[in-house]
Amino acid sequence: MAGVLEQLKPMSPGQEEMLEALTSDEYEIVGLFGPTGSGKSLFSVLYGIDAVMQGKYKRLIISRPVVDVVTGKELTAQELGQQYYEIVSAYLRDILAGFVEWSEIEKLIEQGKVVFADTHYLRGRTFDESIIFLDDAQNIPPESSIEILMRIGRNSKFIIAGDPVFQKPHGVERDGATVMREVLLGEEKAKVVDLGLKDIVRPGARRGIRLLIELRMRNRPLNDVEKRVMEAARIYAPDADVITVVEFIDAKKQFEITAEHVPDALIIVKEGYLGRLVGRGGERIQKIEEDTELRLRAVELTLDFTNIIRAVHPVSWIYKHVVDVDFEGPYLAVKVRSDEFGAFVGQRGFHVKFLDAVFRKLLGVGVKAYEVAEEEERRRRRRRR
Repeated sequence: MAGVLEQLKPMSPGQEEMLEALTSDEYEIVGLFGPTGSGKSLFSVLYGIDAVMQGKYKRLIISRPVVDVVTGKELTAQELGQQYYEIVSAYLRDILAGFVEWSEIEKLIEQGKVVFADTHYLRGRTFDESIIFLDDAQNIPPESSIEILMRIGRNSKFIIAGDPVFQKPHGVERDGATVMREVLLGEEKAKVVDLGLKDIVRPGARRGIRLLIELRMRNRPLNDVEKRVMEAARIYAPDADVITVVEFIDAKKQFEITAEHVPDALIIVKEGYLGRLVGRGGERIQKIEEDTELRLRAVELTLDFTNIIRAVHPVSWIYKHVVDVDFEGPYLAVKVRSDEFGAFVGQRGFHVKFLDAVFRKLLGVGVKAYEVAEEEERRRRRRRR
């Protein structure tokens, strides 16, 4: 790892895994999936440029969809002309600022060692002795990703990066990043690295993700029960900033959730507004419950989703045994201590299936549970220190 790559210092376990995967000769394909700000583009581009400068590969092929943020339409090089390459060049310049002098990159571009390729015009081409980097895969159809994968020739490496949760197109269930992640998980000589909220290191990115989640929750359509709760909250707690309401009465019946402390609906409020919704002695939320004839609970929106698990899980004390909650591809991965894993999952998996239903309705992501042994937890704590 000589040259420009030496400047790159991983700042999280996920980034360490990402760098190891990129620099390993064991993998011909590397998939990097996670939120913005976690270093996917920076690590991939710096690795590619370093490998070309060191003579390991002849070219770095960068393929990235250019999307109109207003219409959501993907624009082609034919439509944009020279502007397409100016946009992609600006993207590359932003990534490399502070790491490599742009004049050095311009030389590589002039020599044909760094090449920009439109995702629409790759059919019929073959890339030998090259690194092919496809970024923002969530914005292109899965078929286009496969088409690029088919272009890999001799002694080449394919890197694909995308965000299957926060940046995928609105209303698209099976985006390119989600599908390609599933495909690569079982592919020989391929490595999938899932990055989460803990891997976000870019300044402002965590705040941006939190605001994006809040916006998504505010814009989600409410059913009649949720509207009734929202209206009651406006009457009895007019100064509380309620983001959304999610009810799960049918899910409770489906998964046989009978614990008395499990509410019928959850009210999500902006951070700092919980007291205004609940009231000093709980009188406000009690009025809302009386008005709607529902059992309710309220939580503040943060990037720690343990509070939501605590509010709705059928086992009231289980949150104490939750080791970590973070995104893993298109899922929310919940890691639980092995001695209480059964209580978390529930008989026939009904507890975790119930959580999955709640989070899919609230945020559009599923839930997966993982058992964590005591030794693994100790290692995780040491890495954090």
